[in-house]
Amino acid sequence: MSKSLYDTLGVSENATQDEIKKAYRKLARKYHPDINKDAGAHEKFKEINAAYEVLSDEQKKAQYDQYGDQMFGGQNFHDFARGQGANIDIEELLRAMFGGGMGSSRGSFGSFGGFGGFGSSGINLDVEATVTVPFLTAIFGGKQTVSINNQSFDIKIPAGLKDGETLRIRGKGKQHGGQVGDLLLRVVVGKSSEYERKNDDLYKTFPLPLKLALFGGKIEVDTPEGSVSLKIPKDTKNNQKFRLKGKGAVDRKSALRGDLYLVANVILPPVDSLDPKLREMCEAKL
Repeated sequence: MSKSLYDTLGVSENATQDEIKKAYRKLARKYHPDINKDAGAHEKFKEINAAYEVLSDEQKKAQYDQYGDQMFGGQNFHDFARGQGANIDIEELLRAMFGGGMGSSRGSFGSFGGFGGFGSSGINLDVEATVTVPFLTAIFGGKQTVSINNQSFDIKIPAGLKDGETLRIRGKGKQHGGQVGDLLLRVVVGKSSEYERKNDDLYKTFPLPLKLALFGGKIEVDTPEGSVSLKIPKDTKNNQKFRLKGKGAVDRKSALRGDLYLVANVILPPVDSLDPKLREMCEAKL
């Protein structure tokens, strides 16, 4: 039985989860659009992520191991992905295919019973809702309690979550005839008074005394991962950026992290607070 998802990641059907993850990360770095500008790299990158979406999930992997490429109409995964068109989200398509259970009342692979949250009765059992996730929880991941239909439970927030994404929570939808749908949570990432996110990079403005800006020195700056001692060179300009590599948000598809940029806001002392002689000197010399 052909099982081309394994070929996509370049691993054997007996590969462990560690081997699958290692192969995925290697290929994701190789074909990431920010790194690989070759024609076709972006499509390859999408296929790699979609294959990992299935093989890294024990339940989805078990379904695929049972049915193989019959789930793609007998095509290998590469041809199946190409046939979906450029505007189709391959990962979402596979989540729908594998998430709702295999088979229909006729046992036909082509009909995909449970596709898109519909049970065999044709009733949509999925429930849609919105959840607001705190800024730093979206960046670093964690747990959050949600309350839906008078039911409260904890959900796992993956690191690197972006505003507008949808989290699928299995088995928390409506029930009908022994079947249960999923909860689809549209994510709204809360605002931060300290940090701004641009793609996977974070930005924070910190106050820098004029003396340090002029003559240099060190200053302690709080970051999401603790305080850092920042070396300030002489003649630092207002809005000058200091880069902390790999301290930004994680890209959930490639597992690569962005950077944290600390932006200097030079603080000028009130003129009237200056020593009179210093003020006169500044007026004369500046």
